[in-house]
Amino acid sequence: MQVAVIGGTRGLGNWIAEFLKNRGYDVTITGRNKQTGLSTAKKMGLNYTSNNQEAVLNAEMVIIAVPIESTSDTIKELAPHLKEGSLLMDVTSVKEEPAQVMQEYVSEGVEFLPAHPMFGPRIRSLDGQVVVLTPIIKGKWYQRVIEFLKSENARIIETSPQIHDKMMSIVQGLTHFTYIGIASTLEKMQVDVKESRKFASPIYSLMLDMIARITAQNPYLCYSIQTRNHYIPQTHNEFINTFKELTDMIRREDKTAFVKAMSKAAKHLDDLEAALGRSDKAISALNQEINLLKNSIGKEVGLRHIYSGKVHVGILEELSPDFITLNYNHKVIQLKASNIEVLSNEQLKMYKSENYPLKSYDVSVVLPEASDPQIISHTISQINDVVDVEVRDIYQGIQIDKGNKSITFKFEVINPRALEEVETLLKGFGGIIR
Repeated sequence: MQVAVIGGTRGLGNWIAEFLKNRGYDVTITGRNKQTGLSTAKKMGLNYTSNNQEAVLNAEMVIIAVPIESTSDTIKELAPHLKEGSLLMDVTSVKEEPAQVMQEYVSEGVEFLPAHPMFGPRIRSLDGQVVVLTPIIKGKWYQRVIEFLKSENARIIETSPQIHDKMMSIVQGLTHFTYIGIASTLEKMQVDVKESRKFASPIYSLMLDMIARITAQNPYLCYSIQTRNHYIPQTHNEFINTFKELTDMIRREDKTAFVKAMSKAAKHLDDLEAALGRSDKAISALNQEINLLKNSIGKEVGLRHIYSGKVHVGILEELSPDFITLNYNHKVIQLKASNIEVLSNEQLKMYKSENYPLKSYDVSVVLPEASDPQIISHTISQINDVVDVEVRDIYQGIQIDKGNKSITFKFEVINPRALEEVETLLKGFGGIIR
């Protein structure tokens, strides 16, 4: 299928283009900067053109991923050139205006579907990610989109453009506005944020991480969200009025009013018990890897960079709140703790088997006749650095004492020292190595 991603040279559009390309689609991206577009396309194995109309002529699916303020004009530009039977989508954070323009300008025979992926380009898959669909008319493409998103384990929400924008005035308009306000306050007060984490609970650090995640986004996009959703000004006014009321309670030392307001607000929130449980899990997850690493000092670990995907394997020498120090073949590597995830034993073994040279061994052992070769084979496979175990031969003959049998196991190892562990295991089963 030919797909055109308009605005696919950066941001979410670029993520969508790469995601679809990796699933076998023939993807063309567009972008204003020709040099950037050609470089991006070459690096990612995509097609590029600076001409939007040219990109959509033969495309069966067109995805508009341009800035919010340019979306309506882009729809109007492309509508007359869309292929009959094709699908037009946009992925912007505001839905009412794009939906109205699509309905007015898109020709009969072309389906359109305003959508809003509720994530940014830093994610690695659609697993558990929310995608909001706001169909005006459900045609043949709609079910295909649903099935595709389900196959990627995405969470799908269907609603109207109006309800979407009202909800986004809270989900994005209020929260982004608040987080940016807190970050700006810290900047104006010249607070040493790193130092402040030393004095705080895990909740404070988690909140700072969420604030940093929002403020690290494209500020032009955040500005567009705040200004293009016409429900947001009312939300801002309500927040500012509430802030003033709470400030006034503090200034007047009106404990009764403050306690009542806070209690009423807490009661209004979603199931508090569930919210506390989810936040406890988040805090626990933050500490789990640290505890795992603490117990691994002096041992071999595998660490994967969560953005580049590069894996580092070595002996964990030192652990600090900010950095992890590995030693690999007497070469010291220092990694930022916030940017890595720890590989499980199975993940580490798989990585080694795919990237390290393997050595193959055949070992024959005499065992009691009742011994189960498959159980022993499985046990061997659990040894670190052992891969691909199989039973090659089972022999009972004149060379083997009555009541015994000889079993030959073939296995590959990442580290030749694992051979000694295999032989020790077999002897532990009561075996005699032949």
